Amino acid sequence: MTAGLWELVLHGIGITLQLLVYSALLTLVVSFVAGAARTHRSRLVRFLAACYTEVFRGTSALVMIFWVFFVLPVAFGWQLVPMWAGTLALGLTYGAYGSEIVRGALAAVDPAQREGGIALGFSPWQRLRLILLPQAVPEMIPSFSNLLVELLKGTALVSITGMGDLAFSGNLVRLALQQSGQIYAYLLLIYFVIAFLLTRGMRVLERRLKAEVAR
Repeated sequence: MTAGLWELVLHGIGITLQLLVYSALLTLVVSFVAGAARTHRSRLVRFLAACYTEVFRGTSALVMIFWVFFVLPVAFGWQLVPMWAGTLALGLTYGAYGSEIVRGALAAVDPAQREGGIALGFSPWQRLRLILLPQAVPEMIPSFSNLLVELLKGTALVSITGMGDLAFSGNLVRLALQQSGQIYAYLLLIYFVIAFLLTRGMRVLERRLKAEVAR
């Protein structure tokens, strides 16, 4: 490939990583908010959180991107740029999966820990922040690691909006060179390397968090 085509691919990698960071942050926030809401003592709060989880887990991320980027502008008269449309669609979709990770980890904490917090007079927020989350978060890391890899692969869906991510840039290079096999092999390798680095980073984080809890 020429220098110009490699530059296009590198630009696509940068856009993909940027989208991954933004959508991962939104996924994390939504996961903890919805996951904690699933364990709330209010039946209404639990119901609303469950509705969100079921709706977004039961719909396609690709269709959600279509809705956010193509349908909402027609319905409400405003248009999100592809980066923010992709961030919103992916964050809400994968946040629904993440909320189940959070809910399950919180539910797995020994009930005696909750009772101890109540006995000490802690508020629900204090019990969550000081007792439940420090024990539950290390158990969430392996599942969130898998979810992060799935989110990385999901970023390729945003190429349908014309955003110059890695998948979109790779397709332009393929059209320019007419070498489908070689270009797609490069794309697979790049996605694999990014996913490999993400999983290794998450394993380091998991070990550190478990060491902190052990102390």
